[in-house]
Amino acid sequence: MRIARFTTGDDPRFALVQAEGDKTFLAVLGGDPLSMPAMPTGERIELGDGVRLLAPVIPRSKVVAVGKNYADHAKEMGGEVPATPLLFFKPNTSVVGPDDPVVLPEFTREVSYEAELAVVISKVCKDVEPENARSYVLGYTVANDVTARDAQRTDGQWARAKGFDTSCPLGPWIDTDLDPEDVGVRSYVNGELKQDGRTADMVFDVPFLVSYISKAMTLLPGDVILTGTPAGVGRIDHGDRVECEVEGIGTLANPVFRRD
Repeated sequence: MRIARFTTGDDPRFALVQAEGDKTFLAVLGGDPLSMPAMPTGERIELGDGVRLLAPVIPRSKVVAVGKNYADHAKEMGGEVPATPLLFFKPNTSVVGPDDPVVLPEFTREVSYEAELAVVISKVCKDVEPENARSYVLGYTVANDVTARDAQRTDGQWARAKGFDTSCPLGPWIDTDLDPEDVGVRSYVNGELKQDGRTADMVFDVPFLVSYISKAMTLLPGDVILTGTPAGVGRIDHGDRVECEVEGIGTLANPVFRRD
């Protein structure tokens, strides 16, 4: 099952994504599937003109991200693989959806893309064990952990570098059936392949991460975990178009824009 959040110019709504031949339809749901059963209303809308996909979830409280969770990425960043997950936060104000612009802030001149598998939490999650972690996951989506590298180096902590507005694109929808053990994670800039990794190469897998994080802090319905990025990160600038892809889910694309 795939769950999308969308608008046709009115308030955001949720829908099940249904493919029929070369067309895609949205079967509209009543209410928010994070707070009630996903019940179709009977309304179906063809995905196309007049329909705008939004970030499939706006985290209720937080995005918890994991740094250096692929050994090849840790190496390219000049560091070692951490002995335990390296955690940081991105605020929910950093979240944008498909085709929304990544707006480069004036304080940075060196911004990078990072394609990632994102985990969406379904219910209150505290002190769970890895073997029980899947029951707390609604599903998975695609993320781009956009990062101001110069601020990351100079600030000493990552709040500004990782948390600026538009630095967390999510989408295009949530896939509830994905097996995250071994799927491809790729990124493209202006159509050129930049990253090509697999989740099987993560240092800490999804069940471990859900458990580890839940033993430090309570995860709430709609919270999102970013699971790290493979090697191949690089710079983006005004006018670029970034596509992040997770095999089995789809592609999240965003233009890059600088106001100054």
